[in-house]
Amino acid sequence: MSRDICVYNEFLTDAHRARIEQAARETGFTVHFFDNAAQAEEFVRGDCEIIYSYLPSLVQAAPHLKWFCCASAGVDLFCQDDSLFQNPDCLLTNSSGAYGTAISEHILMVTLMLLRRYYPTYAQLVREHNWKRNLPIRSILGSRITVVGTGDLGTSFARRAKALGAGTIIGVNRSGRQPDPCYDKIVPTAQLDSVLPETEILVLCLPQTPDTVGILSRERIALLGPESIVVNVGRGSAVDQEALAEALNEGRIFGAALDVVTPEPLPADHSLWETKNLLLTPHCSGDTALGWTCDKLVEMFCEDLFNYAAGRPMKHLVDRKRGY
Repeated sequence: MSRDICVYNEFLTDAHRARIEQAARETGFTVHFFDNAAQAEEFVRGDCEIIYSYLPSLVQAAPHLKWFCCASAGVDLFCQDDSLFQNPDCLLTNSSGAYGTAISEHILMVTLMLLRRYYPTYAQLVREHNWKRNLPIRSILGSRITVVGTGDLGTSFARRAKALGAGTIIGVNRSGRQPDPCYDKIVPTAQLDSVLPETEILVLCLPQTPDTVGILSRERIALLGPESIVVNVGRGSAVDQEALAEALNEGRIFGAALDVVTPEPLPADHSLWETKNLLLTPHCSGDTALGWTCDKLVEMFCEDLFNYAAGRPMKHLVDRKRGY
């Protein structure tokens, strides 16, 4: 009986396909690539063992699926509803570890745009053909940074911020354990309130789980100082968006950059579009437009394909109950 792999991912190059085909041959699988989602869905209704994609509809259509490798780092959609999997024992892996470079560079970009007043001030002045200079700006150098979520995304950013001379970098995670020497201090999530008043740059890099929804609440936003910046690249559900918009419009915090919001896509008439000192991007910080990211995604899938075929523990296995 053929052991089939269904692959539906738009970012794949010919070189990526060749790498996956080689790994499939070496592990005794037959790989099928699809450029059309409907055709992929029809295929997995048969005896498909593995899917490498990001579409929930493929998982839902596959009665014999044993492993779904999600090309995204966030897998909340696949953890919220067990009925999505026809096979309750189906393994789920994610691609956490592939997006740290792209997303950490995005965090640096938007943070510097706000600190150096490029957005919104200088951008608006240039649009108005106004040659105004020497506005007060700030630097990452010496800044007090708090990173909530110390996984691949948060730590990739923290390392870069440390290299740029950040004053202190505090990591916040569930356990309070130190994951990397780039952090000057680690505190458990239960102590988040204690570090917010001294935070100048607050970066949220969290998956969506019951524990992270609303973690940046109205009460916690009120703890931030008037020079603080909030950057969210995890999930929009982590932030009380109404409270954040009020704080920005009233000047109680300096600025914010949101790459993730609720809902997505953001409706054209949503109030966030008009919020002061808010830099919005359309969930593009980890887009698979960066070649390094795409190469890493394929490398990670092939790595776990060899683990799966050999019966070894899978490196990127997700606990569906915990959500990561």
